[in-house]
Amino acid sequence: MSDAAQPDTTGHDNVIELRGIETRFGTNVVHEGLNLDVRRGEILGIVGGSGTGKSVLLRAICGLLRPAAGEIRVLGTDVLRASEEERAQLETRWGVMFQDGALFSSLTVRENVEVPLRAVPELTPELRRAMADLKISMAGLPWRAGDNYPSELSGGMRKRAGLARALALDPEIVFLDEPTAGLDPIGAAAFDTLIRGLSRSMGLTVFLVTHDLDTLHAVCDRIAVLAERKVLVTGTMQEMLLVDHPWVKEYFHGPRARAALATAGDETAGD
Repeated sequence: MSDAAQPDTTGHDNVIELRGIETRFGTNVVHEGLNLDVRRGEILGIVGGSGTGKSVLLRAICGLLRPAAGEIRVLGTDVLRASEEERAQLETRWGVMFQDGALFSSLTVRENVEVPLRAVPELTPELRRAMADLKISMAGLPWRAGDNYPSELSGGMRKRAGLARALALDPEIVFLDEPTAGLDPIGAAAFDTLIRGLSRSMGLTVFLVTHDLDTLHAVCDRIAVLAERKVLVTGTMQEMLLVDHPWVKEYFHGPRARAALATAGDETAGD
């Protein structure tokens, strides 16, 4: 367990480094002096109470909003000071899945997945289509889903389509914003398994915003807790159980947490 206010000095290969992040909307300060390191190849779960800025932090790292102060480095690039060319190159190395997939409603699933592929000039339409179909399959969708429009899909299928689009350019990092929100327990568990498998098979680093305790148990290598406008603490699930902070204790020791822990224990025993 580490105090996330201090830089990671353990020798890990960090692919994301945040230092002194301050995010504000008018007089509302969301983050202040926030520091965080994300290690290559890990699945890091971001949790926190309502209003702590979990999704805001994701959007800041991706360059979708600019913090008032601080430094963001992703894969060695200073995101806030990069040129347009450097930013464009960096964006080919990550993928983002927003809540509910955030698909273009007027495009089919295949056409949605092809959107980032259109930025690769040497791809022919045939190759682009084939690559999109591959990503659709990797996301666990049936091959026929490529011809469907988002409105014709269930919530879980839309999320998988959004994941397929995030994987289109074979990224090194994938950002997932509440990937299991709104899914039934069976669908959520299947999505957790999919994320874990893709991370291991593709060597992905996953930055995962979630409130789902089952996901934290099943998927995440480490957890970062947002509280008091900063990353309060980072560590494994077992280390979270030792943190003496009111919100952390309530979250990780409450009835839902105990149920998730019991489920994770049953699954481990069955392996």
